[in-house]
Amino acid sequence: MNIFNLGGMEAGSGDDAAGTPNAEAQCSRKACRSAATWQLLWNNPRIHTPDRRKVWLACDEHREWLEDYLQTRGLWKATMPFVDGSSIEAASDSAHGGAS
Repeated sequence: MNIFNLGGMEAGSGDDAAGTPNAEAQCSRKACRSAATWQLLWNNPRIHTPDRRKVWLACDEHREWLEDYLQTRGLWKATMPFVDGSSIEAASDSAHGGAS
């Protein structure tokens, strides 16, 4: 059994979990399905190395809320514009063995 095929997807197929090709990047705020326009870079210093960056995507409406959430917990590092397909997340994950 391959855990990457549980949803009927083939690894690297470019489909999202629903099987829709190249789905639009969405805001990370719960229940928001708006297109992402920002990427919030963060890390948890208790479990991540200092150079590690995790990424949450945000729409214009939720950018400030998500930033505040991360800043309150001392996790926020930077906010950058998000251009679909150019997220820093892919480079960060590949540099760290792809582990989340």
